[in-house]
Amino acid sequence: MKVAELVVKALENEHVTTVFGIPGEENIELMEALGSSSIRFVLTRHEQGAAFMANVYGRLAMRAGVCVATLGPGATNLVTGVADAYLDRAPLVAITAQEDLSLIHKESHQYIDVLKLFDPITKWNARIENPRVTAEAVRKGFKIAQTEKPGPTHLELPADIAEAETTDRPIPWERARRPSPDRPSLDRAAELIRQSSAPIILAGNGVIRGDASAELTGFAEELRIPVAFTLMCKGGIPWDSPMNLFALARPGSDYRTLGFDQADLVICVGYDLVEYDPKHWNPRADQRIVHVDFTPAEVSSHYVPLVEIVADIRESLQLLRERIPTPKDDRRVSILREPILRGLEGGRDLPDGRSDPRRILHELRAALAPEDIVISDVGAHKLWVGRFFPAYRPNTVIISNGLASMGIALPGGLAAAILYPDRHVVTLSGDGGFLMNVQELETARREGCATTNIVFRDDGLGSIRIKQLAKAGRTFGTEFGNPDLVRLAESFGARGFRASNPREFAGVLREAIHSKTTSVVDVPIDYTENPF
Repeated sequence: MKVAELVVKALENEHVTTVFGIPGEENIELMEALGSSSIRFVLTRHEQGAAFMANVYGRLAMRAGVCVATLGPGATNLVTGVADAYLDRAPLVAITAQEDLSLIHKESHQYIDVLKLFDPITKWNARIENPRVTAEAVRKGFKIAQTEKPGPTHLELPADIAEAETTDRPIPWERARRPSPDRPSLDRAAELIRQSSAPIILAGNGVIRGDASAELTGFAEELRIPVAFTLMCKGGIPWDSPMNLFALARPGSDYRTLGFDQADLVICVGYDLVEYDPKHWNPRADQRIVHVDFTPAEVSSHYVPLVEIVADIRESLQLLRERIPTPKDDRRVSILREPILRGLEGGRDLPDGRSDPRRILHELRAALAPEDIVISDVGAHKLWVGRFFPAYRPNTVIISNGLASMGIALPGGLAAAILYPDRHVVTLSGDGGFLMNVQELETARREGCATTNIVFRDDGLGSIRIKQLAKAGRTFGTEFGNPDLVRLAESFGARGFRASNPREFAGVLREAIHSKTTSVVDVPIDYTENPF
């Protein structure tokens, strides 16, 4: 068989069921092999959309999503989505085509050094230059992508190698067991927790990746220790847990409102510095810290743990719990929670027909089941989603907060709908981010993905406008016009809706969600009452 066929058989061996991408002249052999396989190929309208789809697919499935592109501009268009996967710790394997090996030593049509381009945004990055290494390269690409901390890997397949013959076969594999924590570290951490009178847990994305939400919730509730979490850990502890202090979304005030200023120990569980800088919750760099994660702590003057438990998070929490016999006094938790909960209530009726974000998110939560999925784009609305939208289960609210790239929600929602066709999938975008990948509406409609895409329309770059006003008292370069979003949706074969009045939104939303087709909901929004 040809090397391209072996690559596809190796993908099947990795339990890949869906590949996102765009074909080109140099990956025709790979496309031919995909066409004869069990794998679903989703033709996207831009390679960035393909990378975002593979990115969100990887986060939700907790196994590598796959995207493919041709050489040159096809490969360069993948970069933003791959870089986003790198900082969001999403397992992803990107496969790009290349010229024949005989051409890459000299100037050649559409040739650039893609390996150098991808090197700083991948965990591993290689060209298949010999048919005999194909099976090993694919297996290694997936193994590294899926190993903590997960992230993207990249394989380049030159056209002449793709056509070469091979008799090799995919490499069998079993998922490796994560290491158990060492007992001295557990004992030291347990001692610190026992000695503390006002500990707090800071939970990060590693809790979701490690499938440790139940263990975190049990640990916190049994020991009466409150939990604050990063935006990428929404659902890691249920919204209605009495130990939930909600998301870290306001660097200027959360240090006090969430109780970090009164804590005598911070237990960081699956916390990644890329999600939220420790200087915001440890400004004096004097906090006592316990680190529980799959990997050692990153070096930072504001993050110096007294002990590191480097092991499987789920087992670490279980074994830690056994070493701490007495729960903490939880009166301080209600003192912290009550004002936060009051601040999360509300949502105003505005006279100009625009909607308060809190009201929109309240109506959205009421329309969805706990297992339904919300994908948030990046913009002013992201902080509102992170702070105000209730999540009851892990991996039901996806927020990009590593690279934090605009344009991820619409293609990400498509991936979520393919992975979970029996759940409602709603994407939330600002009007800036939505139009960055709006072309994927056609992909969603063609693939039969009944995603509901809500656009918070404020006719500008809302989050930057807010920051400009706070710093300089004026805005510059942040206003733009918008097309008629209803007619735009209809031009793609989707359904378009507009909630021109806040009181209309609940009915419009339910009609869109239950329309069983791709839809866009235009919501004029007002960010004036900005708590961030």
